[in-house]
Amino acid sequence: MSTFNGATLLITGGTGSFGNTVLKHFLNSDIGEIRIFSRDEKKQDDMRHDLQAKHPELAKKVKFYIGDVRNPQSIKDAMPGVDYIFHAAALKQVPSCEFFPMEAVRTNVQGTDNMLHAAIEAGVKRVVCLSTDKAAYPINAMGISKAMMEHVIYANARVAAERGDTVIACTRYGNVMCSRGSVIPLFIDQIKAGNPITITDPNMTRFLMNLDEAVDLVKFAFEHANPGDLFIQKSDASTIGDLAKAVQKLFGDTGTNIIGTRHGEKLYETLMTREERLRSEDMGGYYRVAADSRDLNYDKFVVKGDVHTMADEAYTSHNTNRLDVEGTVKKILTTDYVNEALEAWKQGK
Repeated sequence: MSTFNGATLLITGGTGSFGNTVLKHFLNSDIGEIRIFSRDEKKQDDMRHDLQAKHPELAKKVKFYIGDVRNPQSIKDAMPGVDYIFHAAALKQVPSCEFFPMEAVRTNVQGTDNMLHAAIEAGVKRVVCLSTDKAAYPINAMGISKAMMEHVIYANARVAAERGDTVIACTRYGNVMCSRGSVIPLFIDQIKAGNPITITDPNMTRFLMNLDEAVDLVKFAFEHANPGDLFIQKSDASTIGDLAKAVQKLFGDTGTNIIGTRHGEKLYETLMTREERLRSEDMGGYYRVAADSRDLNYDKFVVKGDVHTMADEAYTSHNTNRLDVEGTVKKILTTDYVNEALEAWKQGK
């Protein structure tokens, strides 16, 4: 019997890349019901028909709710009877958020706050929210909105812990390969069209996770979270240049075109800051960063404060395990998207 035996799981942003993978992991489990909450009726209809075609005996487990985390009432309407929440609804494309920052605020910050208030009011047992490496030392609107989202999570986790009902935690992940808007599908499409791969900066490094690893991180958080915990998976990384070469080794070399960094991009990503490392716990394949449990009684910190406020270095895509081209090839072959695209590519030749 698992933690989720007979339980009801709500997935916000459930028709996205993460939601589809979570559904794949939980559909054959002993979970009682899975609720897909999103604003795109077309994607919901596609998902419904796909389930009915491929898993007719399990499709009845899945219920669909049209709504938007920006609308408090729509998320409240989906809450009755929910035991667990996987919160993936977000605006996450860096350039789009850079040009429309208030849209990122409305979804990533206000939307998360709406969802958490509804969860606390409904007595949900556990909520795990998805954040991103771009929230650590953020320099772009998307990262800043996600960083603010994390602070909204911790504040609500503190309130929920005081009531003793809902445990709220957060996961922070690096670049999830082949998720919506990621670069590998773009590279493959460019090669198939016979065009050069467009590279921003070949020396830029990025963490590499597949969707299954991202879901494993969330499941680990569900099982081990204390209120306000942040969970981070130890992840491999590669340079963008090596990632491009890895894709070309599989699909063919059509050349490269270096176009320079896009709006709001970093040279490397940070999964855990120096300040967070100071209160982190190594749990094998994961780090747990405990919540800051201090309160608003400032006097005791004036009288007696912490001298050591940060570790020597952050945990970044520059200092984690760096994959070479061959290692990157093996890593990207762990994704269904690349394997399916490769098979289609070979048949089309």
